[in-house]
Amino acid sequence: MLLLYNLGIRVYYLLIVIASVYNKKARLWISGRRCILKQISEKVGPGSDIIWFHCSSLGEFEQGRPLMEKLKASLPDKKILLTFFSPSGYEVRKNYPGADYIFYLPVDTQKNSSMFLEIVKPCMAFFIKYEFWYHYLTKLKKSGIKTYLVSGIFRPGQIFFRFYGNWFRKIFRCFTHFFLQDEESASLLKSIGLTNFTVSGDTRFDRVFSIANRAADLPVIQSFCSNKLTLVAGSIWPPDEEIIVRFINENKFPVRFILVPHEIHEQEIRQLLDSIKVKAARYSTISNPFPAGDSTGSSAEVLIIDVIGILSAVYKYGKLAYIGGGFGKGIHNILEAATFGLPVIFGPNYKKFREANDLVRLKGAFPINNYSSFADILNVLLTDRKVYAEAGESAINYIRSNIGATNSITKFVLTQS
Repeated sequence: MLLLYNLGIRVYYLLIVIASVYNKKARLWISGRRCILKQISEKVGPGSDIIWFHCSSLGEFEQGRPLMEKLKASLPDKKILLTFFSPSGYEVRKNYPGADYIFYLPVDTQKNSSMFLEIVKPCMAFFIKYEFWYHYLTKLKKSGIKTYLVSGIFRPGQIFFRFYGNWFRKIFRCFTHFFLQDEESASLLKSIGLTNFTVSGDTRFDRVFSIANRAADLPVIQSFCSNKLTLVAGSIWPPDEEIIVRFINENKFPVRFILVPHEIHEQEIRQLLDSIKVKAARYSTISNPFPAGDSTGSSAEVLIIDVIGILSAVYKYGKLAYIGGGFGKGIHNILEAATFGLPVIFGPNYKKFREANDLVRLKGAFPINNYSSFADILNVLLTDRKVYAEAGESAINYIRSNIGATNSITKFVLTQS
């Protein structure tokens, strides 16, 4: 199995190299790792007392961020080293001020992992949610470095819990402790003989609650909404856009829409604008809150956000939220909207997300399968004040009832250090 794992790592690297010819993310993945161990060696000072955090991408970073900041405040003599697997995490957060060092994770080979740990010499390591790199984890265990999985969540169908998953279960035994999101994950670990876990919850709740309390003011957004019922469609992809744009074009409800594409490309923004039959404006073209008579704003019914980094603050001005990705691999972050008390709508591919299932059960979120179901749900939320109010209350209460994971994890870790 180790031979197959090592072969798989090299084949994956080769495929990324091939994809880099035509794919920007693949090029960033490759270029970001060029001479990466040399970069780390040159930047990480000798004798640094380092806490290592590893995140796959941006979503996992947001889960790990509250704990990073809490440990940084509790252990000011330590330095935080943050690594990413994906360009979509590294490229967005490579200047994050809460970490002392930020790098791509070198590819998980025996040589790379040995050299990395020899340079960094972390006093403890945190892997966020579901990062399981064999060579890094086995060497951390062999070195006696305390290693934690944060906000872990497992499903019965994963290979670790299959009858043929014994080799993969060995990776789990490298962790000093698991901090889990739910009781189902705890039961699954028990089923394979592991008891070194705590059901602490999901640190993302602490993060989104903090964001809501510190969300930046956005005068343009505030002016656009101006006490009108506004739906914020966040991280949307073309299948989401098709449904929402059809509703915009066909329905006469007095609703404004803020559309936030998951990826910002000029051609796609122009196509989106062309598909909308009512008046629409681009956020980047508006320098001030819509003044009376301004042709770019005051009468616009749709605002397209064509810049990155403001979505979480945009939600505070909305009354409803649609979260994209549900017609693809899976929905994006619904908690950022729920923390402002917004009823949430999303596509059918949400079953792998605990918070989505919870909110659907609590009637704070509403899944759709097509345009017809989207229109039906939106019609109910727009016309039935009781349903709308109860959905919003369910959303915010769900967030409030789940905060506290960061403090729980920090307290445990500090008693072990």
